[in-house]
Amino acid sequence: MNAQYIGLLVLYLAVLLALAPFLGRYIRIAMEDGQSRWTTWGRPLERVIYRLSGIDPQAEMGWKRYALAVLAFNILGIIAVYALQRLQGMLPLNPAGMGPVSPDSALNTAISFVANTNWQGYGGESTMSYLTQMLALTVQNFVSAATGIAVLFALIRGLARHCSATLGNFWTDMVRSTLYVLLPLSLILALALVSQGVIQNFSPYVEAQTVEALHYDQPRVDAQGQPVLDAAGQPVTDPAVTQTQTLAMGPVASQEAIKLLGTNGGGFFNANSAHPYENATPLANFLEMLAILIIPAALCFSFGEMVGSRKQGIAVLAAMTALFVAFAINVGYFEQQANPMAAQAGADSTLSAFSPGGNMEGKETRFGIAATSLFATVTTAASCGAVNGMHDSFNAMGGVTPMLQMQLGEVVYGGVGSGLYGMLAFAVLAVFIAGLMIGRTPEYLGKKIEAYDMKMVSIVILATPLLVLGGTALAVSVSAGQAGVLNPGIHGFSEILYALTSAANNNGSAFAGLSANTPFYNVLLGAAMWFGRFAIIVAVLAMAGSLAAKRRLPAGPGSMPTHGPLFVVLLIGAVLLVGALTYVPALALGPVAEHLLR
Repeated sequence: MNAQYIGLLVLYLAVLLALAPFLGRYIRIAMEDGQSRWTTWGRPLERVIYRLSGIDPQAEMGWKRYALAVLAFNILGIIAVYALQRLQGMLPLNPAGMGPVSPDSALNTAISFVANTNWQGYGGESTMSYLTQMLALTVQNFVSAATGIAVLFALIRGLARHCSATLGNFWTDMVRSTLYVLLPLSLILALALVSQGVIQNFSPYVEAQTVEALHYDQPRVDAQGQPVLDAAGQPVTDPAVTQTQTLAMGPVASQEAIKLLGTNGGGFFNANSAHPYENATPLANFLEMLAILIIPAALCFSFGEMVGSRKQGIAVLAAMTALFVAFAINVGYFEQQANPMAAQAGADSTLSAFSPGGNMEGKETRFGIAATSLFATVTTAASCGAVNGMHDSFNAMGGVTPMLQMQLGEVVYGGVGSGLYGMLAFAVLAVFIAGLMIGRTPEYLGKKIEAYDMKMVSIVILATPLLVLGGTALAVSVSAGQAGVLNPGIHGFSEILYALTSAANNNGSAFAGLSANTPFYNVLLGAAMWFGRFAIIVAVLAMAGSLAAKRRLPAGPGSMPTHGPLFVVLLIGAVLLVGALTYVPALALGPVAEHLLR
């Protein structure tokens, strides 16, 4: 572990935690106080939106009506995104002449962006028109993030209110989170990224002449566009030569900003934030990392203020931060080690004077090992999935951290809204365990935790492991799942496990050695993304409705404080215990075995 990495980690956390309280208070005001002077600028537009949409912002919803509104809105989103992809060849703003996206890929992408996953089995610059990128993908980046914030505030109201049958209004929550939180922050970040060289234009793609001819092997594909394999199952290639390079253009900065702030992660380019047009400089890289976690961290302070005690939010944030630091140190340590297989082959895997002794494979030299390792930790601590390097090229134990952070339920900060409501489910589990240990009825924030609440918590915590492990078992046992693996053996298993982990936990990053743009994986991962997002949302809203209807009990001598160090330790233990019991066998078969065999 070198000083450069430690210094970057400390600086990052210092800036993040310094800004989070102020943004958290602003978000709480924007979402709950429609008359605040902080939202005066947007009030006329908010009223126009309500009037045009026929929304009564004062009409409160019970949990079932709130859940139906969430599901209906997002199903319509899938239909719209699917249609735009299939029809893009006939629509404007398509200077590269992109044709319709295949049905299975279009469905996968529609579910992916609606579910805040942004899994991409395609190359953005070679598949999507400018109109599709903006009207389908970028719009969903906003509203999927707003959905997460809305569901979180419904849960917080369930904890804060008592003897109430309602949780707020989904449409009001969506409008306010988009108008007052996501749009202003995205505008600021987009301008900052443009200042650093991130492009924003509608220009046609540029054909540039290269200085030298490039000779390369081109994979042979069949009539369906799938790789042709030889008798040994290896891809067949043909020699090719070119002396031109196509430089993709487009409205990148506007999508880049919300893909990070909304913890969406889907890149305009196939290389995502490793591409210089998406992430041009070390300063842009730092801003992008900051954007990923700033809202999830700030929402902890919003939570504390809404339940009447900032200490409650700080305790949850402390647990998140402790887990994050441990995982960041793990990635930094293992990526500072040279790749042992490269050393055995007599090759130098460092490739950079700025990263002596470390593993530079799959990393951009303008970022180096430190910034790439921290970015990987940040993007998988949140359900973002944006990458500035190839996680598939990490050392075996370096790659464990991104995978494990997702497998814990994306609660190490987590996604916008979804991370905190997932961690609050673990908080309920923690007080339930504590209650069992001392023989008392568990309480959280004055609300008794009863059987129905624990059933909903069980769904929240166990739904994604079922999808991940069940989906992985299916993929490795059928030929359609095995066909996409380009690295047979232990690492191939890790690639499949990572893909299902990423999809079900709505992250979207990948071990890129898996060719997942096939009908089998598009359907399998699409189902994992949909149920991994909305089964949990329905369970969270059901729990919120149950909690809102209960009386708030005063704290007594036997009540467990949920704002001190003991609770923070208990909460961390609950998160790690569930993750360890669920995923350790699968991890042992994949990255751990790969590490031990090197």
